[in-house]
Amino acid sequence: QVQLVESGGGLVQAGGSLRLSCAASGRTSSSSAMGWFRQAPGKDREFVAFISRSGGSIYYADSVKGRFTISRDNAKNTAYLQMNSLKPEDTAVYYCAADPLGAYGSSRYQYWGQGTQVTVSS
Repeated sequence: QVQLVESGGGLVQAGGSLRLSCAASGRTSSSSAMGWFRQAPGKDREFVAFISRSGGSIYYADSVKGRFTISRDNAKNTAYLQMNSLKPEDTAVYYCAADPLGAYGSSRYQYWGQGTQVTVSS
C-alpha cells in the first residue's frame, strides 16, 4: 500500500513557476513508477508527466514539454514537478499517481494522491 500527498500548489501569474511535491509513504516510492496528471473544471483528467522507478525513463505531454520537469528523490520518497512558464490553461487540480497498471499515459494507476490546486492568472 502506498499513500501519496501532493503539495506546492497555489496561485501564480502567467509566466511564473511552481514546484509540486508528491511525498510517498507506506511501501517506499523507490519501487514505484510515478506520474503526474491534471484535471481542469469540466474536463477529463489528463496525463502530464511520467518517471520510471530509476528515473531513467521520462515522458511528457506535448502541452507541457519544454516547460515542466519531472524528477524524483528516492532517498526522500518524493517526486517533483517543476512547472515554469505557466499559462492560464495550466490551471487545474494536479494529482500524482504511483504504480501504473497500463500505459504510462493512461489514468490506470493503482495509487493516487488527493490533488493540489494550481491556478494561473492572466
